[in-house]
Formats: sequence, structure tokens, C-alpha cells
Amino acid sequence: MDWLRLLIAVAGGLLIVWLLLLAVLWRTRPDGLTVRDGLRLLPDVVRLVRRLAADRSLPRRLRIRLWVLLAYLLSPVDLVPDVVPVLGYADDVVVVAWALRSVVRGAGDEALARHWPGEPAGLAVVLRLAGLTPGTTGSAARD
Repeated sequence: MDWLRLLIAVAGGLLIVWLLLLAVLWRTRPDGLTVRDGLRLLPDVVRLVRRLAADRSLPRRLRIRLWVLLAYLLSPVDLVPDVVPVLGYADDVVVVAWALRSVVRGAGDEALARHWPGEPAGLAVVLRLAGLTPGTTGSAARD
């Protein structure tokens, strides 16, 4: 029965982490972001990552990081299997947020604005998650 308590504790902990992630995402959204814009954000982010990875004006280390991110997203191997309801995609969200945060800080918001395929409200969310405000530039020095 100790394994059952452990299982319940782990599931409860994962639920709390997931709820905190949702709260952070909700809090960082701009005022003009609608549910429809939020649903459209994921495909826009995937297109953004692909476009940034192909941009030869960005430093090589950033482009490599983006290609690794794309490979991870396309790979059937995940930290948490996608068949686990809700939590299966949480690991993807965390990995994407971490990678985009480091790339956006290195590339600057001009590169994001140039490659962003979606609505301005979606770009504002990506910038806020990356810890940038419009007009902030990263260190896009070449390798």
C-alpha cells in the first residue's frame, strides 16, 4: 500500500505543477489575446522555429539549438509519453519554452518580428515568455 500512496503523491504533485504552468501562461498573456489566438499560437511557434532555424543571419549556435528543438518535437520519444492525458504535452511545452527563451534572448525581438507568421498578440506572448519587451535586442553576434 506504500506504493499506492507514493503514486497518489506523484500524481498530485504533477497536477499541481500543471496547474501552476497554466496559471503562469494565463498571467503572461497580453490583454488582447483571445482563446482563438491562443489556439493558433502553437502552429505559429512551430513555423517561427523553422523560419529562425533557416535564417543564416542568426548565429550558428542558435540555429543548431532550434534544429535540435525541431528534432525533439518530431521525435516519438518524449520525457512524458503523449498518451498521458494533459501531462503528455507538458514536457513539450517546457522544452519549447526553455529553447525559445534562450534563442529569443540571443536573436533579439527584431528577428522574431521578421519571422513571426501570426497575429501581433501571439508575438507579444512569445516575447513575454522569453522575458523580452518590444524594442529589446539580444546579442546576435556571429559565431
